[in-house]
Amino acid sequence: MSQEPLKANGERLWRRLMDMAQIGATAAGGCNRQALTDEDRQGRQLFESWCSAAGCSIERDQMGNIFARRAGTSPGLPPVLMGSHLDTQPTGGKFDGVFGVLAGLEVIESLNDHGIRTPHPVEVVVWTNEEGARFSPAMIGSGVFAGAFDLDYGLSRVSKDGVTLGDALRRIGYAGSRACRHYPIKAAFEAHIEQGPILEDNDTQIGIVTGVQGMRWYDLELNGESVHAGPTPMGSRHDPVRALHAILAGVYELAGIYGPWARVTFGDARFEPGARNTVPERVVVTLDLRHPDETTLDAMESHLLEIVATATQEASVTGTVHHEWRSAAIRFDEQCIETIAKSAASLDLSTMRLVSGAGHDSVYVSRIAPTAMIFVPCKGGISHNESESAEQADLAAGCDVLLNSVVTMAIDAT
Repeated sequence: MSQEPLKANGERLWRRLMDMAQIGATAAGGCNRQALTDEDRQGRQLFESWCSAAGCSIERDQMGNIFARRAGTSPGLPPVLMGSHLDTQPTGGKFDGVFGVLAGLEVIESLNDHGIRTPHPVEVVVWTNEEGARFSPAMIGSGVFAGAFDLDYGLSRVSKDGVTLGDALRRIGYAGSRACRHYPIKAAFEAHIEQGPILEDNDTQIGIVTGVQGMRWYDLELNGESVHAGPTPMGSRHDPVRALHAILAGVYELAGIYGPWARVTFGDARFEPGARNTVPERVVVTLDLRHPDETTLDAMESHLLEIVATATQEASVTGTVHHEWRSAAIRFDEQCIETIAKSAASLDLSTMRLVSGAGHDSVYVSRIAPTAMIFVPCKGGISHNESESAEQADLAAGCDVLLNSVVTMAIDAT
């Protein structure tokens, strides 16, 4: 790498972010580009058109993951990988995921602009269904790639409207022929908005992400008896909602018991039969538990099981805790972390080291390649929300750090 740090074209990056945001744009200023919908297909096609114009070769694998490669000068060397995802939450923002993808493309464009050739190929990836909003679990494309799930499991995931992931891939024309399995990778970097307030609160430009906290998803199923709301005395009911009330209170207390880093979220609920004047016979709620320490997360899970057992017994109903998905707390690669730190220092950017509270595709990529992440601030720490906002200057700074980190790794012909 040259003595002077390289700079990306922040205006071009911003322009493309705004162009991509038009696909699935919502009236409130956000994006609804859920995985493998028509909007996702349009976003993928736009990305591929930009990559082709930048001289990249493009491949799609069996999970619909897209790989756009700028060739290296030494055949056979493993690529330096960048990227994230293009799918959004139903009421998502303009930057979550898409910044990491388009910052990766901007790195390739900047290498072209500066006439820099690297021994290692440089590759941008779009991972399928990172959000988990349409198909559960989250990060399924990178998970199959890294061997955390097998291909049949990935393709068989079913959306709320009964569509399998495999059928959705075929419908939009993104069921690729390339095998969805990992291959040698020199290093992997993911740029992302923080999705939290720490950088903004500390007036810091760059987050050097050292790892990701552990996450566990559960479906809590409570079964009682469906009876008429009027004639049935309260004391005679087998009401699963009564158990749910106690579970909600008990589980929210876990955030205080295991704080300050514990996270507890009930994100969805279903009541059956769902009639206004009928006690439900079945309630299913989703639960998300998080903590950066795996031992503490184990303790939270044990406590959860005790809470459910006590609440269901007292309400005279039955309860089951289904384990939907779990992702262990991870530590990123030290060399990648230090490469990001040195790149940010060369650009005179303020930095701090932090653990990601959100899950990212880098969690699975870190299983099979040296990996680290770069965070930039987002306004108010708000994400998964149509009001999600980031400053053009911060995004450009994050892309500059990504560019210099990638070049450092890609010119090392080992």
